[in-house]
Amino acid sequence: MQINFTYEKKKVIQALRYHFISRTEIRLMMILVNVFAIISAVLFYTRKIRPEPFFLGTLIWIFMMLAVWYILPFTIYKKTPTFNERFEMIFNEDEVRLDNEKGFAEWKWNMFCKFFESPHFFHLYFNSKSFFLIPKDNMNDAFKHELRGLLNKKIGK
Repeated sequence: MQINFTYEKKKVIQALRYHFISRTEIRLMMILVNVFAIISAVLFYTRKIRPEPFFLGTLIWIFMMLAVWYILPFTIYKKTPTFNERFEMIFNEDEVRLDNEKGFAEWKWNMFCKFFESPHFFHLYFNSKSFFLIPKDNMNDAFKHELRGLLNKKIGK
C-alpha cells in the first residue's frame, strides 16, 4: 500500500486539537476548571462569595481554551517544518517507510504504541507525545478500509 501526500494547514491544526483534547491530563484539567467555574458561579449567584473567585475561574477557563484551541496547535504547526513537505508513504507487512526529497525513514510496526483516527488523519503514535499524521485526502474508501485493517492488525488500539 502506498500514498503520496502533503499537509493542509487548516486540517493539521484541527488534528493537533484532536491530539491535545485526547490527552488525559488536558481533559482532566478542563473538567477541574469547569467544575471550579460552575461552583464559583453558583456561589457568586447565591452571594456566598465575592465576585473575584468567579472572575478568576472565568479567566482561567478562557485562557485554557485559548491555549488548547489556538496557541498550542498554531505554535506546533509553525515550529514543525515537516508540515511544508511532500511525502510518499509505503505500508507493508514488516514496516512503514516514509520518503521525501530529503531522504527516508523506516519504522518497524512495533515502534508504534497506538493509533487513532480523526476526520482528516490517521494519527500514528510512537509514544504518548510523539506521533505522525497521515492525511486521508488522497485515500479512497477501499484504501482507508485496508489501512484501518492493517493498523488494527499491527498496532491495535
